[in-house]
Amino acid sequence: MKTVRLYYEDSYQTEFTARVLERSADGLRLCLDRTAFYPESGGQPCDLGWIDGVPVLEVTEEGQRVVHRLERPVQAEEVRGHIAWDRRFDHMQQHSGQHLLSAVLLELYGAPTVGFHIGQEVCTIDLAIASLSPEQAARAEMRANELLVRNLPVRAHWEQEALPAELRRAVQRSGPLRIVSIEGVDRVACGGTHVRATGEIGVILLRKLDRAHGGVRLEFVCGARAVRRARAEYETLAETARRLSAPMPEVPRLVAEQIEALEQARKAAAKATLELAEYRGRELYRTLEPDPSGLRCAVERARSGKLDQELRARAQSFARQPKAVFLALIADPPSLLLAASADSGYDAGALVREALAEVGGRGGGNAQIGQGSAPDPEALERALVRLEQSIPGLARSGDHC
Repeated sequence: MKTVRLYYEDSYQTEFTARVLERSADGLRLCLDRTAFYPESGGQPCDLGWIDGVPVLEVTEEGQRVVHRLERPVQAEEVRGHIAWDRRFDHMQQHSGQHLLSAVLLELYGAPTVGFHIGQEVCTIDLAIASLSPEQAARAEMRANELLVRNLPVRAHWEQEALPAELRRAVQRSGPLRIVSIEGVDRVACGGTHVRATGEIGVILLRKLDRAHGGVRLEFVCGARAVRRARAEYETLAETARRLSAPMPEVPRLVAEQIEALEQARKAAAKATLELAEYRGRELYRTLEPDPSGLRCAVERARSGKLDQELRARAQSFARQPKAVFLALIADPPSLLLAASADSGYDAGALVREALAEVGGRGGGNAQIGQGSAPDPEALERALVRLEQSIPGLARSGDHC
């Protein structure tokens, strides 16, 4: 036997009685002979509510039957169901709003809807169109709301056969079809719950545009969701204006100016950091005594960190001095950097590559600077021994912080 779906005929019905056709062994899943609960399908989430006072946690389809998953067992053979109306009506607003919006997008831009989803906070439409500009989206939003306020009738009815040309979206199956129509605007096969007239959608608010599946994904909200979202965003903008001590229309310009100022400050700070690193490299070189061959070597160690621009600037500044070699080792993650002056007689990149390869690591670079990583701290120490064998001055230099 199949479940009679009461929401097909009346989306506003919130209470019903039904007979239990089948229940699971644990009593938590009920299949009824009739139900007003909409099962999750076609991008629309399921209804929630109660059966004999027990919360309904999930509603799904199994063939022609509708299955209700309960919080705890219900033993009666005849039960009373009650739909959570706020959730039902919210879904009705979103779904009817999607039909109206999809019809408008097809009318204005030839953009067919190929996907639809009602989320907890926002809804999305996937469009088979290469692009949609913010200006085009704004025009579609205005057009949809112009049609909405006309309070056009929304009708759900069954037709034995519908010509594909009469529908917004082609249907692949034959037989009776449930057609949802917005008078003079849209006709489409749909099994969802809908409002009686477009005025009940309340308002349609378009939001983000994203690329998705080779087309465009459009985010939107309708009705009470749109009001809540607009209120939250207004309060955010008002608080931003208050903190900036400026009228709200001035907020975008002032924020842009502050972002630009912060970016300039960031660049200036980064430049100063590199200049300081270069200065430290030169000063470190100045403080070291050359070995008998005239070579000055420095070894720096750190427990953690990274081979960043600041370290590279210090190393290169040191190695720009005559007969200089600079080595930095970081324990976590195990890595090293070697810089050598052109007159030192050493190829930094080749030495790093060879030392790390011997311990299972990877590295490389050019004659003046090389860097790489080791599998673990012990391997890093073995690589250091290999470098000290190649550059004896490193072993005599001592560590510098």
